[in-house]
Amino acid sequence: MKTHPPCKLPLHTDGHIHTKYCHHAVGEMEEYVLSAISKGLEGIVFLEHMEAGVHYSEPTWLNETDFDTYFSKGRLLQEKYSDKIRISLGVEVGYSLSHREELLQRLAKRKWDRIGISYHFMPGAHGDQHLNLLSRKEKSIQAIAAFGCRQTLTNYFSALIEAVQVLPGTVLCHLDAALRFQPGISINKEHMGQIKTLLEMVKKKGMSLEINTSGFTYRGIPFPAPFILQEAVALGIPLVPGSDAHKPEDVGRGFDLLPEYLTGIR
Repeated sequence: MKTHPPCKLPLHTDGHIHTKYCHHAVGEMEEYVLSAISKGLEGIVFLEHMEAGVHYSEPTWLNETDFDTYFSKGRLLQEKYSDKIRISLGVEVGYSLSHREELLQRLAKRKWDRIGISYHFMPGAHGDQHLNLLSRKEKSIQAIAAFGCRQTLTNYFSALIEAVQVLPGTVLCHLDAALRFQPGISINKEHMGQIKTLLEMVKKKGMSLEINTSGFTYRGIPFPAPFILQEAVALGIPLVPGSDAHKPEDVGRGFDLLPEYLTGIR
């Protein structure tokens, strides 16, 4: 059996940070910058949420006015801290099968340092409200369970495959994080086939795969799971770490655990 060298990650940069502008994180952009500097990081990537056509009870993403402010504040911070840390301004775009043209137009309006691809919201059974696939709220958990966890995962991976094909993404975020709060959820043979197709598409597009260290908090290991990382390494896909910080103290969380964790990923 062919073996591959141990994974190497750019642990000096946190590639996935949110702020108050996404309406479900807390803290000013500068607080995240200062947290990163205090932890000795050389770079951070703000990766704020973009969604389109989502019907949900509360917004967890930025509108265009928010993005204007985000870029304005970000540029000032880049100048202020240029001698201390590299600050990148990116976006985590949640794919929408029905609004992909709108997403493409909005992405084309700005110069992003990184475009992360994810899929958070899936149309519900009745088409009125979207299901939040990453929510810990009991209402969301029950709605997904009623729809069917296996079918939801099938739809999730299918949407990500299309998203990687359609969007100008540079990194695929928290690949297997969907339904993370559903009890006893597992990936079946069909899903594993979808994941393999997805990774092959990521490789073809020249994208990176994120190791999201928030998984240490939620399930004891990062997102995605070891078998996915092994497949990615076998394909030669670059891996980039991200904390998915939603408060300043989260910056760089779990990065110290990654070197030992990755020794078994070949």
